[in-house]
Amino acid sequence: MEVWMKRLKYYGIGFGLGIIFVAFFFQNRGCSWMPSNRVKNAVLDRLIVVSDATESVLIEKGLDYDDIIQVLNDGSVDFGKSQKEGESKIYLMEKGGVFYAFTLPYESFLSEVFVTNDLSKIENSNEGYGEIIHFPSDENLVYPDSSNVVSCQQETLSLINPKDILALIKESGKIDFSKTNFEQRPKAEHFIEFKQGDQVIGAKVIWYKNKLNITDLSSENTKDCK
Repeated sequence: MEVWMKRLKYYGIGFGLGIIFVAFFFQNRGCSWMPSNRVKNAVLDRLIVVSDATESVLIEKGLDYDDIIQVLNDGSVDFGKSQKEGESKIYLMEKGGVFYAFTLPYESFLSEVFVTNDLSKIENSNEGYGEIIHFPSDENLVYPDSSNVVSCQQETLSLINPKDILALIKESGKIDFSKTNFEQRPKAEHFIEFKQGDQVIGAKVIWYKNKLNITDLSSENTKDCK
């Protein structure tokens, strides 16, 4: 019995040290069950965008996009100051004395980042463009609607393969906030503008089952698709 108790004691000590090691050293590298990492993963599961205004703040503070991604890797989440209630949420994170606020709008695939710790002044952008600095790791992220109109648009643009659309969005895509409607229900509708050669293409997109569901592809060449 005494030997068994000693083994149990050693096991308990080892297990406890293991939990501490995982919690403090691995952080976002496999501990998705931790509250802070669940928040970070929720942001990383979306397209992270930087508005023109935030771009200016980054330049002023000597920061870049890598700093934003880094705070999602090993920064700390301030749950006390975050806006956790309601349809749309905002989470405040900090690293190296710099605060970043990430929005999670209702039924939206976007997370817009702001460099501030004052959440009272944060609203989803409604003008200008947003630079997409992060995409979820999903090669099948784009899912065009199966309607006759979208099928016609894809054929006209020679973009039958959704992966080709995703590649162009990653290469030149930007969010047009002026044509994005966060208030639309049941799903927020976003407008992504990207280029195919010299041709500008606009895509109306909603979030459907963690996919970018394209409901319209507009360009000078797709006007006859009705």
